[in-house]
Amino acid sequence: MFYTYVLKSRDFSKYYVGHTEEIVKRLDEHNSGKTRSIKAYIPYDLIYFERFETRKEAVRREKYFKSGSGREYLKEKLKKALVVQLDRISDFGSEG
Repeated sequence: MFYTYVLKSRDFSKYYVGHTEEIVKRLDEHNSGKTRSIKAYIPYDLIYFERFETRKEAVRREKYFKSGSGREYLKEKLKKALVVQLDRISDFGSEG
């Protein structure tokens, strides 16, 4: 499985969109400062993700989320969404 995800900085009004195969591991990497471009804004919370069968689909969705219409879509979607509790994110991270 592959994921396209949205992170939000806890302390700043900064968002990050990416894709990965291991969502829990990737969130840990972001919060440990391994992503230079967002290091100054850690810690981040995972606020949204979508699951895909292929990397190609996840990359396509990531590109859409980074477009103007994709940002608007996320804005509307996140207004209605429940935020996943961080202590439960491992429930979503892998297919047993």
